[in-house]
Amino acid sequence: LIQDRINTFIKWDLIRFFHDNPHTSETAETIARHIGRDVRTVEPELLQLVRDGLLEMDNLTGLRIFTLADDEPVRALIDRFMAACGDRQFRVKAIYHVISNLR
Repeated sequence: LIQDRINTFIKWDLIRFFHDNPHTSETAETIARHIGRDVRTVEPELLQLVRDGLLEMDNLTGLRIFTLADDEPVRALIDRFMAACGDRQFRVKAIYHVISNLR
């Protein structure tokens, strides 16, 4: 999951946001404001998470609305990832992989 889909810190923040708010349906601008990031960097990452199957996107009167994927195996995978993030050793390894992907 870290190497293939959650390979940036922005995606990590987005997945945490949707994990903590699983019934949220919001625009990129609103999500960016909630996670304290610029919408210009958040929106491309949201679109990639949609392509990767972790999020879903709907067009509502010209607005892109993002939600957590409704697929149970995807939600279970995200739940396991977030639970693992509670372990310091896992976080250190995950951070290492994200930083390695940035190079």
